[in-house]
Amino acid sequence: MPTSIIGEGRVIKNTGSAYVVRMEESGLELNCRIKGNFRIKGIRTTNPVAVGDIVTVSEAADDADYITAIAPRKNYIIRRASNLSKESHILASNLDLAILVATLKDPATPLTFIDRFLATAEAYSVPSAIVLNKEDTWDADDRELADAICNLYTSIGYKVFVISAKSGEGLPALSEFIKGKLTLLAGNSGVGKSSLINALVPGACLRTGEISDIHHTGTHTTTFSEMIDLPEGGAIIDIPGVRGFGTIDFKPEEVGHFFPEIFRHSHDCRYSDCKHTGEPGCAVVPAVEQHYISESRYTSYLSILEEASEKEGADKYRKPY
Repeated sequence: MPTSIIGEGRVIKNTGSAYVVRMEESGLELNCRIKGNFRIKGIRTTNPVAVGDIVTVSEAADDADYITAIAPRKNYIIRRASNLSKESHILASNLDLAILVATLKDPATPLTFIDRFLATAEAYSVPSAIVLNKEDTWDADDRELADAICNLYTSIGYKVFVISAKSGEGLPALSEFIKGKLTLLAGNSGVGKSSLINALVPGACLRTGEISDIHHTGTHTTTFSEMIDLPEGGAIIDIPGVRGFGTIDFKPEEVGHFFPEIFRHSHDCRYSDCKHTGEPGCAVVPAVEQHYISESRYTSYLSILEEASEKEGADKYRKPY
């Protein structure tokens, strides 16, 4: 059992079986465990401790260091866990920013995936942005698609960066944007997160993976979550590639709040509890029909609404046109 408190620090690495904590006063990095009852006590996630957490570290009689408390989080971002016995997996906490790295091809990042990431960030009070990587591989059609994606998300209010981690295109603007911030970097496997971090942080030397010629998908090269300090201040939290963002604990009446443009138009709906699926006096569906709200975003909204409404009969939530 832990016997004496060493102090507070921030979790900078999670290897699955242990945590590395950088102590606040000394800057020392300690390998820490957590107590078994602390692991499961009142926590419905696969990882009760996350990178970014501010924790109390205590020393035990066996000279091992233990995490014995977690300070209240200002925010966090989660995804649905692959472990079916748990509800969610905390990706990182106490964030200033969450960035989704996306690609147009090899592999292609679906707009639905982007929208689910952005909605999850909105739900957990994490500012977010999008990075379109591999600009050096685009042809004319790709550039037209990239322009459309940029126009879509910037019109909503999100920052979108077009970059090439390989050539360096767009990196100065992105580097300036994340300077001094604690930034989560997420994305499908193969979108170039590791290459991007290597470009932003000289000496990081993260391993990069190859893209499958058959499936045009990437391979996982990051196997644990880790905080990487930026040269000019701030840090990046690198996480393993995420295949999907299943939403957690969204109430049907709140889903529209996590789509800023839908939320804005919902103020004109006749009923405050409008689900925007064809109810009388709905202002959102006409906005979709008149292209004030993109159909792709509305489709993503409906898919999340359906998940959130499974227990209430999700089949009634379909496109009204």
